[in-house]
Amino acid sequence: MNFRIINYILGWVLIIEAAFLLMPFFVGLYCGESSATAFLIGAAISAAVGTLFVIKKPKDTVFFIKEGFVAVALSWIALSTFGALPFVISGEIPKFIDALFETVSGFTTTGSSILSDVEALSHASLFWRSFTHWIGGMGVLVFLLAVLPMAGGSQMHLMRAESPGPSVSKLVPKTQYTAIILYGIYILLTIIQFILLIIGGMPIFDAITITFGTAGTGGFGIKNDSIASYSPYCQWIIAAFMVIFGVNFNVYFLMLLKRFKQAISGEEFRTYLGLVAGSTALIAYNIYKNCNMVEGTLRHAFFQVASIMTTTGFASTDYEIWPSFSHVILVLLMFIGASAGSTGGGIKVSRIILLAKRARQEIRHYFHPKRVTKIHLDGKVVESEVIKTTSAYLITYVLLFAASVLLISLNTADTTTAFTAVAATINNIGPGLAQVGPTDNFGFFNAFSKSVLIFDMLVGRLELFPMLILFNPNVWFSKRIKKNI
Repeated sequence: MNFRIINYILGWVLIIEAAFLLMPFFVGLYCGESSATAFLIGAAISAAVGTLFVIKKPKDTVFFIKEGFVAVALSWIALSTFGALPFVISGEIPKFIDALFETVSGFTTTGSSILSDVEALSHASLFWRSFTHWIGGMGVLVFLLAVLPMAGGSQMHLMRAESPGPSVSKLVPKTQYTAIILYGIYILLTIIQFILLIIGGMPIFDAITITFGTAGTGGFGIKNDSIASYSPYCQWIIAAFMVIFGVNFNVYFLMLLKRFKQAISGEEFRTYLGLVAGSTALIAYNIYKNCNMVEGTLRHAFFQVASIMTTTGFASTDYEIWPSFSHVILVLLMFIGASAGSTGGGIKVSRIILLAKRARQEIRHYFHPKRVTKIHLDGKVVESEVIKTTSAYLITYVLLFAASVLLISLNTADTTTAFTAVAATINNIGPGLAQVGPTDNFGFFNAFSKSVLIFDMLVGRLELFPMLILFNPNVWFSKRIKKNI
């Protein structure tokens, strides 16, 4: 295990975070808020610790997938820990476990909150909460790869550990150029949404923070009613961009190359849009009798489908009052999630497609035991390794989910609350149902339950295995690791 390169990566992550922390400092300074000092102190601490790690560059800068997974997992833990400091220093979230929960929820683009009154926060803190969504949406390690050349082909191990989906590929031969293209698309879409919200009359600060939350599919609002008080035009724009950011970014890359037919013909893309359209139609039909307004019914149905499926977590209305049929659809969408290679969470549409095809293949095998069949996706044969890792992912996911629900149930007598709290955090959604619904928060949980949910948010954002590898003794104590890799 190359611990020196891991420390070096951690150092640069903290230095980058220090630079990011200066942005809410300037926001607070502009607004004349005393909390601005807390962000300056947080930036100084993060920069100081990061500098200690990067003073001496390691001679051996090559690392393998195990180092990549460990570096990514530790980077996200460090990022969240140091990012929580300003909340504690300013006194706006005095308990560290609460500040850590809020920050992890931000960086993992979950959107679950322990706050009962977000409007009581300073502009600096509101900006930082939303900005963590934007940072975490594409991934801080992807940003690091875009600005800092590292270790040649080893860079792909970092991107593979941080990027969502059953498989990760380069858009162009060099990993650094892939990272630059991804961030370029990300920034462009962010700017377009911001401009459209400004056109709709949304205040500049609101437009910036809401756009950050939409782009990262995070869901932190700056109002206690989330998005409900904004105009129908703004709600339509936000809903549309939630869907846009839930699309695999490879689709937009192909569009930039003017390969439109290839971009829109993918199975995942078509299935994703089909699920959004179908779920919207079913929920709209189900709630129409309670609403009796065609535009309002369609808008709220589309908004909540987009919000839940892309795991953003914004709310345009209190969907807890909807019929149970609509609740079931939303819960199912929680698990399906967005597309692989997007900023959304969940199991991912591509994995659902692969698992469905694997089930069909197994059923056919009973009728034709000697027949050899291959699973295809977008006309290409899916490698057996991808099928194996997808199956392993699902098994691990179910076990972690069940264990988390069991642990959370020690802190609440409400089964719906325990189940949807875990679903909302491990799928990086934000709100659930019952006591953690769209008008409630996670503040009532004790420190132990919050720790479990913090772990769930991290393990969900990093696709399970990078976080789980940290608990493997071989990573830290085996003398044969380097030789065997």
